[in-house]
Amino acid sequence: MEERRVTYLGHASILLERDGTRLLTDPLLRTSLMQVLRRRHAIPDLETTGLGAVLISHVHHDHLDLPTLRRIGRHTPLVVPAGAAAMLEREGFIDVREVEPGDELELGSIRVAVTEAVHDAVRRRAPEPPALGYLFGEPGELTYFPGDTALFDGMSEIAERGVDLALLPIWGWGPTLGPGHMDPEQAAEALAVLCARRAVPIHWGTYTPVGAGRIWPWMSERPAREFAGHAARLAPAAEVTILEPGESLPAFGA
Repeated sequence: MEERRVTYLGHASILLERDGTRLLTDPLLRTSLMQVLRRRHAIPDLETTGLGAVLISHVHHDHLDLPTLRRIGRHTPLVVPAGAAAMLEREGFIDVREVEPGDELELGSIRVAVTEAVHDAVRRRAPEPPALGYLFGEPGELTYFPGDTALFDGMSEIAERGVDLALLPIWGWGPTLGPGHMDPEQAAEALAVLCARRAVPIHWGTYTPVGAGRIWPWMSERPAREFAGHAARLAPAAEVTILEPGESLPAFGA
């Protein structure tokens, strides 16, 4: 029987597998980033051969990481926000498809719908493409990956499609959050709006500033614990699972 699951690889990197199709979101699979962030966990093993596509939510360095993409391979199809293709094509990537909210794709056995996100995506020496989210699967059993986003009104429309599993960003990589992010309570509010049956907190605790373990030790576990507590209060029907990098959950009606 083919696998139908999602695997959390850390930060916003998710491997989605359904009936032989393997898709990867926002891959960031390095021990350090920008010389100031260190990965707290071992990098999970990932077979990059045969990936159906890599989907990028926005162009920030912790979501569009060129060294990781080069390691995956320049022939792997990339799905990126409108306006981001030129930057990747200059880097030698040969199969780059731009999308915007409202687009729908068939990537192997997985249907993908592109959604809006509320997040400023500025990158030096690059255009400012929109931030995106993605819905994977069929209505009623959708897996929702918002990328980075604030809570926004359009989440109620996403809820109407039938979300099974919400992969919700609940923090960042430093001691504070800028605009366009959700903290644990706001992510729990999003879960309530989405009416998702299950939720996994992402985008927390994988990368922390050098020395953060001594200065802000709470970043390694408190955001997820707080999210679970707020979710129990605001979305009590949802099942929250906290995954370590490399752990998986069934998906797509499995």
